[in-house]
Amino acid sequence: MIFGSAVVVAIVASYGLVTRHPLSAKSDKGSILYYVDPMHPSYKSGKPGIAPDCGMALVPVYGGEGEKGAGPASSSPAQSAPGAVTIDGATRRLLGIRVAPVEKSGTTRVIRAVGRVTPQDTRVYKIDSGVDGFIRETTNDSVGMLVKKDQKLASYYAPDFLAVASGFLAASERVPGSTVADGSRTLAYPGAVSKQGFSSLQGYSDRLRNLGMSDVQIKRMAENRQLPDSIDVVAPADGFILARYISPGQHFMHSTEFYRIADLTRVWVVAELFGQEAQYLHPGEMAQLVLRDTGRKLPARVSDSLPQSEAGGSTVKYRLEADNPNFVLRPDMVVDVELPLRMPAAVTVPVDAVLDSGARARVYVEHGEGVFEPRQVETGWRSGERVEILRGLQPGDRVVSAATFLVDSESRLRASGSEAARPADRRRGGDD
Repeated sequence: MIFGSAVVVAIVASYGLVTRHPLSAKSDKGSILYYVDPMHPSYKSGKPGIAPDCGMALVPVYGGEGEKGAGPASSSPAQSAPGAVTIDGATRRLLGIRVAPVEKSGTTRVIRAVGRVTPQDTRVYKIDSGVDGFIRETTNDSVGMLVKKDQKLASYYAPDFLAVASGFLAASERVPGSTVADGSRTLAYPGAVSKQGFSSLQGYSDRLRNLGMSDVQIKRMAENRQLPDSIDVVAPADGFILARYISPGQHFMHSTEFYRIADLTRVWVVAELFGQEAQYLHPGEMAQLVLRDTGRKLPARVSDSLPQSEAGGSTVKYRLEADNPNFVLRPDMVVDVELPLRMPAAVTVPVDAVLDSGARARVYVEHGEGVFEPRQVETGWRSGERVEILRGLQPGDRVVSAATFLVDSESRLRASGSEAARPADRRRGGDD
C-alpha cells in the first residue's frame, strides 16, 4: 500500500512538472480534441476534469501537426515506431524508470514438485504358499510391524509336506556326517558321499523349499531328525510388513499370498514434472526431499530408470532414490521435491521487463537517450529474476527493467491520441 501510494504521488508530481508551465506557453499544439485518463487512455472526455478511477487530472489531446499529449513524457521527432515515447532524464529519475541490458547466459533453475514415497521393487518380498492347508497361528504380524530376517510370523499345516519331509530325513540318514545349512551341505569326510546320495538329499531340500519351508526349519529338521508338525512362515529379510492376508484357522489354496514385506532402508520417490522441464533433468543428478511436517531435508538421486509418460498427458514421472534414516520416509508419504535444472545458455531479461497479458508479451527497448519503443517478444522459461526470450530481442539490447508499466501507460496514451487525431487530420486535408 505504501509503495502504491508513492507511485501515485510520483506520477502526479511528474505530470505536474510537465503540465504546470508549458500548457499556456505552447501555441502550436492546435485545438484540443478531447481529454483522457493518463493511467487508462481508453477513457475519454470532451471536457477537462478528474479521472473517475484514479483521481488524477484528465490530460488534453491536441490536434494539428504539432500535437502531443501532455504527461510525464513528450514525443520526439526521432520516434518512428508506433507507441514509442521519449522520457527526459529528470522524469525517469522521478518515476524510478531503469534500463538493463539483454544478456545471454546459462543458469541453474530450481523447480519444485510433489513426490510420493514408494518401496523399491527389488526390496519388496512376497511370501506365498506352495501347497493347500490351513493356518495354525500367527504372531507379531500386524501391518506396519518391523520384523527381522528369519523371524517367525505364522505356522500352518499341510499334508503334502509329510512325504517330502520323510524322504529328506531318510536321505540325510544315508549320508554320514552331513548337515544342511542355508541351502548348502557340509561333510565330515570329503569324498564319503556318492554323487547319487548328494543329488537325492539336494533334491528333497529343494522340494521342501518349493513347498514353502524355510532354510532355518530345514536345518533344524536335519539336526534333530524329527518330522515337524507344522510349517513355519518366516520373514525373508529385515523390513516392514506392508500387507497381511491370513488369519488363524484360515484355509488357503496353493499360491495364496501370506505377507508382503519391504526393506525400507532405501526407497524411491516418484515426482511428476512437465515435459518441458523434464528435458533438462538427467540421471545421477542430485535433488532434495523436504518433509512437510518437520521441514527436514534429505538428499536424493535421480534414478537411471526410464521416466514414465502419462498417456495423453504432458507430464513425466521421474524416480529418485534416497536413503531412509530412521525410516522417516514411509510408503505413500507425500514430500516436496527440489530439483536443480541446469538450463542452457539463452537470451534473458529481468522478469520485471516483461509485460505479459497472457495472449502476448512485450518489452520496451531503449533507442537513443530516453526513447523507448514497444516490442512484442516470445518468452520461455522463468528462473528467479530472469525470463528467457525466445524471439524479439538480441544480446546487447537495452530494455526498461523497472517502472515498465508507467512507460507502457504513456505509450498507450500516445497510441490512443494518434488514432483519434488521424481522422481529424484527414478532415482538415479534405477541407483544404
